[in-house]
Amino acid sequence: MPSRPLRPCKQPCCRELVTDGYCDTHAHKASNWRKREDRKGSTTARGYGAAWQRKRKWILDRDHGLCQVCLRKGRVTEATQVDHIKAKADGGTDDDSNLQSICEPCHKAKTGRERLR
Repeated sequence: MPSRPLRPCKQPCCRELVTDGYCDTHAHKASNWRKREDRKGSTTARGYGAAWQRKRKWILDRDHGLCQVCLRKGRVTEATQVDHIKAKADGGTDDDSNLQSICEPCHKAKTGRERLR
């Protein structure tokens, strides 16, 4: 039986060829990612199960699939995510009035600002 072809390591810019995943130098990346995911818990355990998916679809439909942050700045951008205006960690809720449709770049920027606080 032929062996599997070698592929580049999953670490960007690494030129090592491996049969699967990361090279020996970067193998810790995969285990760190798994540990972080285990610590975080599943999406359902964090409160983002079937009920959240229905609410998420409702909010995207309500906002016509447009990023509300971009709209306030006069731009029209497709929203792919739903954001808590006031973060749950700061006492925000899943109430419709606390949710907005948002594009990925705006969501990353907002989350980054919230983490700095």
